[in-house]
Amino acid sequence: MQRPLDTSNVAKHVFVETNWVVDYCAPAHFKVPEAVELLDKAQNGEFTLHLPSICITEARNVISRRFDPVKQITSFRKYLKWAKAKGAVATEDEEAVRRVLDIYQKTAEAEFVNLETGLKKLFQTPQLQVFALNEAMLAQAVLLAGEQLDLHAFDISVLAAVLVRSGELRMQDRNAELFFCELDSDLQPWAKRGSYRPQLRSLYDAARVWVYGDYEIPRSPDHPIS
Repeated sequence: MQRPLDTSNVAKHVFVETNWVVDYCAPAHFKVPEAVELLDKAQNGEFTLHLPSICITEARNVISRRFDPVKQITSFRKYLKWAKAKGAVATEDEEAVRRVLDIYQKTAEAEFVNLETGLKKLFQTPQLQVFALNEAMLAQAVLLAGEQLDLHAFDISVLAAVLVRSGELRMQDRNAELFFCELDSDLQPWAKRGSYRPQLRSLYDAARVWVYGDYEIPRSPDHPIS
């Protein structure tokens, strides 16, 4: 689908999903700068972000599992103990590393405790519209489940939410441009080698949604889009 040449005066709407929530709400040293910048751009008036609320639930589980500081530090302390016993780490080096680990553990645990607060703040964040699945989206998900899309149930729900919400936005403004920052390869309309996945592409094309595999919105036409 060809992008319009002049989009300077057109309202833009950008959909994000679980990956963005994880990259934005992760502990400070794990945050992805581009995810933070995407929200900054929205709050500067460049576009409006849209996020299915079910993605916050999934992100909570992902962050808790992936960035749990207790598990990370416990594993490293075991390695440090083993390395010292093997003579691979000098005593003074071990002491220095343990001091750093103690500082990191206090900082990381404090941030981890604030995870829930950060996730809840998303519901009141300016220029970020968190929306729940409505009846139309649930009905769309049922229809999509009958297609040979090879998607998990959660991905089908996210896809249905994006497609239906896109239609709702176009009813409000038929000239609006719609983008989807989709870092999950399962919902990208192209394969790893650049070839298109025709069924997904046709769904996005019908909804007039441009799909991007990163947080750089908008990009030049040579970037993979549907």
